[in-house]
Amino acid sequence: MTLLRAFLFNLAFALWTLFLGIVALPLLLAPRRTVMRFGRFWSASTLLLLRGCVGLSHEVRGRENLPPGPALIAMKHQSAWDTLALPVIFDDPAVVLKKELMQVPFYGWYAKKAGMVPIDRGGGASALKSMVARSRAILEAGRPVVIFPEGTRQAVGAPPDYQPGVAALYAQLNAPLVPVAVNSGLFWGRRAFMKKPGRIVIEILPPIMPGLPRKQVMAELQARIETASNRLADKPVDI
Repeated sequence: MTLLRAFLFNLAFALWTLFLGIVALPLLLAPRRTVMRFGRFWSASTLLLLRGCVGLSHEVRGRENLPPGPALIAMKHQSAWDTLALPVIFDDPAVVLKKELMQVPFYGWYAKKAGMVPIDRGGGASALKSMVARSRAILEAGRPVVIFPEGTRQAVGAPPDYQPGVAALYAQLNAPLVPVAVNSGLFWGRRAFMKKPGRIVIEILPPIMPGLPRKQVMAELQARIETASNRLADKPVDI
C-alpha cells in the first residue's frame, strides 16, 4: 500500500507540476511578487497532494524564534521536501540554490523570476562574493535568505558536512542567523521514490546574533541544528 501511495503521489506531482508550469508561463512577465505567490500556491497544493496520497503532513515549531525583520536562515537539508515546502514555511524566502537548478526548464525559470540566489559551487571566491552581494540586496528589501549549510541533502544520521558559505554570509551581512532543524529524511529520503506516512517536523531554533567569530558561529550552528535534528529523528511524530 505504501508503494502504491508513493506511486500515485509521484504521478500526480509530475502531472500537476507540468500543468501549472505550462499554464502559468505568462506570469514570467509579471512582477516578482506575483511569481512568488504562484510558487507558494504550487508548494501548498503539492503539500496537499502529499497528505492526500501518502498521508504525510508537517508541523512547524518555534515560529516565535524568528526575529522581526529580515534574517539569514540556515536549514538542515535531508529531502527534496525541504526545498518544496520553503515558500509555505517562510512566505517569501530567497533560497540559495545550485546554479545548475536555475537551468532546469520551468523550475529554473520560475526560481530566477522569484528572486532566488544561484551559487556556482565550483566558482571559489568569486562565487561567494556574488552570493553575498545578492543576499545583501535581498535582506535590504526585507526578505529572508535561506541557505542549506551543508550545501546538499544529507541522509538521516550521516556525518555533518557544513560548508563555508553560511559563515561568509553571517560575517558580512550583519543579520541574525536562525538555525532550523528537520526530520524530513525519515519520510522522504534523499533521492528516494518512496514517501512514507507520518508528520515531518520543522523546528525553528533561537537565532544566533551577529558578531561571533567564524569558528565559534560554525560550531554553534552545527551543534544546534544537529542536536535538534537528531532529537526529531529519534522521536518522530505519528499521525
